[in-house]
Amino acid sequence: MTGHHEHGDSGNGDEDRRTGGRSRSRALRAAGLALAGALVLGAAAGGWVYWHLNDNIKSVDINNALGDDRPPKAVTTPSPTASAGASTTASPLPTGAMNILVLGSDSRSGKENQELGGGDSGGARSDTAMVVHIDPGRTAATVVSIPRDTLVTRPSCPLPSGGSTAVRYGAMFNSAYSVGGPVCAVKTVESITGVRMDHYIEIDFSGFAKLVDALGGVEVTTDQDIDDDLSHLHLEKGTHHLDGTQALALARTRHGIGDGSDLGRIGLQQTLVKALLAQIAHTSLLSDPTRLYRVADAATAGLTTDTGLDSLPELISLGESLRGLTADRVTTVMMPVVTAPSDPNRVVAREPAASDLWKSLR
Repeated sequence: MTGHHEHGDSGNGDEDRRTGGRSRSRALRAAGLALAGALVLGAAAGGWVYWHLNDNIKSVDINNALGDDRPPKAVTTPSPTASAGASTTASPLPTGAMNILVLGSDSRSGKENQELGGGDSGGARSDTAMVVHIDPGRTAATVVSIPRDTLVTRPSCPLPSGGSTAVRYGAMFNSAYSVGGPVCAVKTVESITGVRMDHYIEIDFSGFAKLVDALGGVEVTTDQDIDDDLSHLHLEKGTHHLDGTQALALARTRHGIGDGSDLGRIGLQQTLVKALLAQIAHTSLLSDPTRLYRVADAATAGLTTDTGLDSLPELISLGESLRGLTADRVTTVMMPVVTAPSDPNRVVAREPAASDLWKSLR
C-alpha cells in the first residue's frame, strides 16, 4: 500500500508539474503578448505624436520664391569642434551666425484667432516683426524690432498665383505681409536692411496664447499702469503672472501706454520675449513628458516656417544649437526711427543710425 501511495503521489506530482508548467507557459506567453502589445502601442503612440507634431507645422518655400535676388549669405567658418572632433554617427550642431525673421501674425482665420483678435477674417498683417540675429557660437543674440507703422519702399514681390506685386513707395511696413504673405515680408525686410534672412518663423494669435498657457504662464514687470479697453488689458504698475490671453493682450496693447503709438508697444513685446525665454529655461520639460507634449503641440500648432525649419528634426537641431543662449544674453533694441515728414502718425528709418545697426548684423 505504501508503494501504491508513493506511486500515486508521484503520478499526481508529475501531473501537477505538467499542469503547472502549462500554466506558467500560458502566463509567460500572456505576459509576453501583453509586453509586445504595450511596446507596439507605445511605438504607435510615439509615432502618432511625432506625426501629429510634424503635421502641425506649416511652411513656405521662401528660398525658391525669391531665388538669387537677395543679400548674400553670411560666410560661416566651421568651429574647431565641428571640423576636428565631429562624430561619425551624428552631425555636429551648427554654430554659425544666423538671422531669423520672426513675425507675430494678426490673422483672424479660425474661430480661436477671431475670439482672441476680433476683426475681419479676410486678411492678416504682421502685427509684430523682429529680426533675431544670433551671434557666432550661438550664446548671444540681438533682437531688433521693426515698427509696423514704418514707411518703407515695398519691393516687387512674387505671388503664389503667379505674377508679382508692384513696387510701392511710402508703404506701411506691415502691408508687405498683407499683399504678399511671408515671401513679401522677407523680401521687404531684406530690402530695407541689406541683411539675408536665413529663416522665417511666424506664430499666430491662438498659437502664442496656447504656448504661454502650456508653459504655465509668464512673469513680467511693467513700469507703468496699463489700461487698454481695446486689448482688454488692465494692469497696475508692477510684477504680474500672465496667462496666455493676458500675455497676448500685452503684446498687442498700444492705446493704454505712452502716446498710444506702436513704439510704446514694442518695449512691452521685447519684455515679453525675455520673459518667455526665462520661463522656458526654468520649466523642467524633460522630466514632465505631458507638459513637454503640451508645449510642443502649442509651439507647432500656430507655426509657419520656411522649408528649412518645417520638420521636428530641423526645429530640434535649431533648439539644441541654442542651448547656451539665455535670456540675460539677449539684447533687445528697436530700429532707430523718426516721425515721418509726410504723416505725424507714421515713422521712417533714422539715418545713418538704422543703416549702422543693420550693417553690424551682416
